[in-house]
Amino acid sequence: MLKRRAQDSDDEIDGPSTAGTPVSKRPRPDTEAPKPSQARRKDKGKAKQTEEIDDDSDESDEEEREDQDIKNEEEQQFEQGYEDIIRAHIEAKRKVQGGVAEHGIIESIEMHQFMCHKYLTFDFGPQINFIIGHNGSGKSAVLSAITVALGGKTTSTGRGSGLKSFIREGQSQSEVTITIKNQGEEAYKPQEYGKSIVITRRFSKEGSSTWKIKSKDGRTISTKKEDLAAICDHMNIQVDNPMNVLTQDAARQFLSASHPNDKYKFFLKGTQLSQLSEEYELCFDNIKATSRVLNQKKEALPDLRAEFREATRRFEEAAKARELKKKQDELKKELAWAHVKTKELEMEKQMKDTAKLAKGVPKLQDLVDDAEAKFQSATEEVAQYESEFKDLGDIGHLNDRKKELQDQIRANKNKLTDFRNDEKQIDSSIKGINRQIDEYTQQIAIETRKLEVDTQAKREEAQQRLQVARDAVTVAESRLAEHQEQRRDAQQRANDLRAQGMDIETKLTTTQGHITEFQELISHCQKQVSDGLSAFGKNMDAVRTQVKKMAWHGDLPLGPLGVGVKIREENKWAADVLRAQLGNLLVAWAVTDARDMPALKKLLRDSNNGNVNVIIFEKDLFDYSQGEPAEGMLTVLRALEIPDPYALRILINQAMIERIFLARDYKDADEMCKSSRQGGVAWTANGLRVNVFGFVGGGGQTTQLQTLRGGDPMNLLLSARDVAVDTQHYRQELSKHEEEFKRLTAEKNQLKTRFGAARREVDQIMAAERKADTEAREAKVIVDNLLQAQNDDLPANVASLEAAKREAEAEKETILAQYTALTKQKSKVDDAQKPLMIEFNRIRDEISDFDRKGDAIRNKIENAVTLRMKAQSDKNHYQAKLQAEQRKVDEAEAQVKVLTEEFINWTARAEEYCERVENPRKPDDIQKSIKAVDQALADRERRQGSSVEELTIQVNKAKAKLDLVERDLKSMALLNKACFRFSPATLRHSLFIRLSKWQEFRRHIALRCKLVFQYNLSHRGYFGKVLFDHANGTLQLKVQTDDMAGTQGAQDKDPRSLSGGEKSFSTICLLLSLWESIGCPLRCLDEFDVFMDAVNRRISMKMMIETANSSDKKQYILITPQDMTNVQLGPTVVVNRMPDPERGQGQFNSVCSKYHC
Repeated sequence: MLKRRAQDSDDEIDGPSTAGTPVSKRPRPDTEAPKPSQARRKDKGKAKQTEEIDDDSDESDEEEREDQDIKNEEEQQFEQGYEDIIRAHIEAKRKVQGGVAEHGIIESIEMHQFMCHKYLTFDFGPQINFIIGHNGSGKSAVLSAITVALGGKTTSTGRGSGLKSFIREGQSQSEVTITIKNQGEEAYKPQEYGKSIVITRRFSKEGSSTWKIKSKDGRTISTKKEDLAAICDHMNIQVDNPMNVLTQDAARQFLSASHPNDKYKFFLKGTQLSQLSEEYELCFDNIKATSRVLNQKKEALPDLRAEFREATRRFEEAAKARELKKKQDELKKELAWAHVKTKELEMEKQMKDTAKLAKGVPKLQDLVDDAEAKFQSATEEVAQYESEFKDLGDIGHLNDRKKELQDQIRANKNKLTDFRNDEKQIDSSIKGINRQIDEYTQQIAIETRKLEVDTQAKREEAQQRLQVARDAVTVAESRLAEHQEQRRDAQQRANDLRAQGMDIETKLTTTQGHITEFQELISHCQKQVSDGLSAFGKNMDAVRTQVKKMAWHGDLPLGPLGVGVKIREENKWAADVLRAQLGNLLVAWAVTDARDMPALKKLLRDSNNGNVNVIIFEKDLFDYSQGEPAEGMLTVLRALEIPDPYALRILINQAMIERIFLARDYKDADEMCKSSRQGGVAWTANGLRVNVFGFVGGGGQTTQLQTLRGGDPMNLLLSARDVAVDTQHYRQELSKHEEEFKRLTAEKNQLKTRFGAARREVDQIMAAERKADTEAREAKVIVDNLLQAQNDDLPANVASLEAAKREAEAEKETILAQYTALTKQKSKVDDAQKPLMIEFNRIRDEISDFDRKGDAIRNKIENAVTLRMKAQSDKNHYQAKLQAEQRKVDEAEAQVKVLTEEFINWTARAEEYCERVENPRKPDDIQKSIKAVDQALADRERRQGSSVEELTIQVNKAKAKLDLVERDLKSMALLNKACFRFSPATLRHSLFIRLSKWQEFRRHIALRCKLVFQYNLSHRGYFGKVLFDHANGTLQLKVQTDDMAGTQGAQDKDPRSLSGGEKSFSTICLLLSLWESIGCPLRCLDEFDVFMDAVNRRISMKMMIETANSSDKKQYILITPQDMTNVQLGPTVVVNRMPDPERGQGQFNSVCSKYHC
């Protein structure tokens, strides 16, 4: 099998003409080798080699005629010698049935959207296949599909200039699949592909084209065109060979009016002789190019030798310089090992220093361990004392009770003091009144004795009337007191109702406030629908947009800081306190440059957000884990989800959220803070701030946290729910408070009614009280009148004394009544004060005992803490010192390691450079010696113009260049020895032998073609011959038909004068004869019988079938628009019939009828 032709050389020598003979215009050597062509001849009588190209254009006509006669004579001798042998071989072959090919033939074809076919598929037989059908049915598309699928050129199909033209109209892509037989011993990679190779090519309107080469079971083995080319080469399938696939246009041109030159070209190309000729021509060009290169190298050789001699001379003159150079090298070697020795000494010194430093580390470690033991012991004592203090319990309730008792006792003491002051005043008043009464009694007795006319009876009667009047006064006063008591009870009931009404009013005000708050929250939620940042301020979306547009000195301001911050679901109970404490930070902004603060504040003020804070921060993602408490303790940071790392660290810096605890109540907060040895701060869900100082029991402080107003939009912060859920929640709460407001209003109205009734009752009782008061006053008037009457009966002086005495006695009775009431009240207060004092003394004793015990334990804790702090301080001190010392040791060891590695590396490099130099001098001394040698070398270099190194390099380069040219010249001379003389072993002689063989091939193929052509014509009773003119590159047919034999004798007829059927038959005979000369297993021919009559067509069909049957391992695919009914077929023939084209439907039927005969 011939290889694919290599690329043409760019040599200046003219290449051969593709229409002429191979290797034209070449000199012919004076040997016995056959002539390669008419243009390549020798000069007769000359025996020397010819290296130049001879141009034969000046040869005389006489010489050409002589050459032609010689050639004709040679051809006749060749034909006479081989004609009988070839004819016998042809006759013998016709009697033998050809075998079926095991590989390289097409088993089936399948087309999708290809040319006029939407879908077409059928199978091929292994030998003879006819595809028949009317014109326009798409028969020729089969050959085009074979060419396209096997990687042939689209121009060789004669149906288009590119793949796009093969895609069915209206479709975007097309696909062709061919199955090639792959069996037998010469199968192509049967272990991969199996018994068949399936080749699919898909191409589109966009210009893309892909191959899939599959095995029989459908596995894709390759998608490369190179693998397809390898398969075709292995199976000798030449899809672009016009003799293998003769398309419709090519067949018509070949059958009708092909020129003799075209036929000859067709002959050379089909038999691949032209490709072989071109490759031989390329060999001649390469030989000449090699000769030219050899001549150039020969010309340069003397100059190179002279250059080498000059460099050697200068090098030898530098002998003394080389001695200095040698001394310099010895000094450099000593210097290398001097550096190694210096590094060794440095390493040993560092090792000693490191060992000395390492000795102090264990001592420091012992001190650290001792301080650690003391610290642990003190810590255990602190923990023990703290546990004892905790076991004492809490006396908060005792302190509260003590304070309560103190308040009560203090109030009672104040009352007793007031009582004692009142007693003193009453006692003083009674003593004064008694003195007045005694004086009045003495004066009345004196005046009474003076009266002698008074009668006892009259006095007794007056006294009785006076007693009756006095009894009436007592009854009236009793009734008045009863009414007063009723009035107080009714007034108390009215006051109670008034208090309840005021409480309802307070509740109504609170509920109305809640209603207003939830209405505001609903309004904020509705704003959030259009403004998702309304919780952070007004027009915040516009503010953020403007911030992005403005130019800033630092980074883009960050804010609001709470955007995206949410509270974790399990910590929702702490949402209110977190909003209240972090709200101002969550709505704040932050800048990295203080110069940006005024511009940002102005922007916030202009957008009605003047109360929003601006913070200056540094973009530092520091590690805050050291400030966090132990795992499991809830902090503000752990309760929140903060997506922005910078916002998170701003909140840590501003609010210390990583260390503030969160608790549900005071008890939990206190326990969390006390569980931390450093104390801590906690926020509770009910709004308390609990702060515990230092260690447990070290004191603390609890304050009330600030809360948010109900309608504050910051209540929407930290919410994970969406706006719709928030709105629904607030509407439900609003509805609840509105219902509560209605209920309280109704209760208020009811209390108002009851209060009106109570007021009317009070008014009625007060009217009765006024009436009883009037009756009492009237009764007193009667008593006064009776007393006045008695006094009127007495002398004026006695009467006035009696009246004064009565007034004093009445005043005394009043004061005594007050004293009696005061005594009772004092007795009650004394009785209440005694148990309070007893309880107060008991609680005071308990608190004193607790404080005494607590002070003792506190003193122990303080002492233990002091010891622990000292131990910790010592431990930290020794640890720091140990770490510093360990760092020194580590650094020293690292330095030792570095020095050791340097020493090893320097030693290795020194050993690579030279052998060890024992006891080298100091590097400085060696450097001085080297400097002196360098100076001497520099002086000599100035004199000679080049250094020793440069001279050495020049000599080596000249020697290397000379050796390279001589070596190349010698090897190329051996290879191209034919350029100078001829011998059987030379390359040129070998090429001439190949040319001789090529001519032999051409003669044999031409002779076989002639004989087969005559044999094929004989089927019709014709006689003819094929005339080859290899010199002029022509192929002509001469045919004598049966009628010409009777009329024109032996005169041959030019094919152009034959009828259409005779011409087609003759050309078919020629094509069959040419097919006998090629080795491709595939033969395709389109519309070979287009110009034939029925008789010629029948005979041609029979002849082609016989030829195919006798051909060994060949497959024929023949296309004809004619019917096959009058043709006798055999078992090796498969006929595939194309359906008739369906007009007006824009597509052909895709089903193909197949007949096996």
